[in-house]
Amino acid sequence: MALSNLGQIDEVIHGRLRLGIMVYLAEAERADFTVLKNALDATQGNLSIHLRKLEEAGYIEIEKAFVNRKPLTTARITPKGRKAFAAYLQALGGLIGKAGG
Repeated sequence: MALSNLGQIDEVIHGRLRLGIMVYLAEAERADFTVLKNALDATQGNLSIHLRKLEEAGYIEIEKAFVNRKPLTTARITPKGRKAFAAYLQALGGLIGKAGG
């Protein structure tokens, strides 16, 4: 069994919530915290932790602002994040292809 692609799986992206965030942002480019929380069925605290981990890796950028005196947190995917996500999908595809073939 060839597992050469296994080492290319990005551990930062691979968690369920972080993968969901990356999938969502790859399509939408940006999303506010509440939209992500609802789309991923996540708790506020859990989502915050995973957003921070992706931000620390440079895969997303977090912007904080106030709209009508209410805080608004927005996440957007970075070029580095888009590249890492594409590499992740390619490595995962390689593993899936080997498992099915």
